[in-house]
Amino acid sequence: MSRHIVPDVVDKQDLSSLGPGDTVLAASKLMTSRRIGALLILDDGKLVGILSERDIAGRLVAEELPAAGTKISQIMTANPETIGPKASVMDALQRMQEGGFRHLPVEENGKIIGMVSIRDIYAAVREDLEEAVLEREAFISGSGMAGLP
Repeated sequence: MSRHIVPDVVDKQDLSSLGPGDTVLAASKLMTSRRIGALLILDDGKLVGILSERDIAGRLVAEELPAAGTKISQIMTANPETIGPKASVMDALQRMQEGGFRHLPVEENGKIIGMVSIRDIYAAVREDLEEAVLEREAFISGSGMAGLP
């Protein structure tokens, strides 16, 4: 089965975002309360960046910057890659691996409609594999081949 990002992986998300002028402290609090690993950074509704746990660890903590005094724009990943809603799960996985990131905004007609994470991709791939195993088992047992080596 070839799953698409929308609606097979991402559907009806309650997206979390802040602006580039907000502080990293505000972002960290929002991420903690929502139990998410990345935020969309929007400026007048347009995607200008993404802020992830990696950005906070590698660009704020490692540089010993103050979370309350550092603007998101100072440490975010600007102009992140996006993926379309009809892209396949495998396409998203390949782009994440090649880019070395774990979150990918989903964009349709210039508007952000979701965010897919590596955890979402893993769940979709796992479900595909489980379905394939069940189909093979049903085929083998239904065709009289059960018990053959």
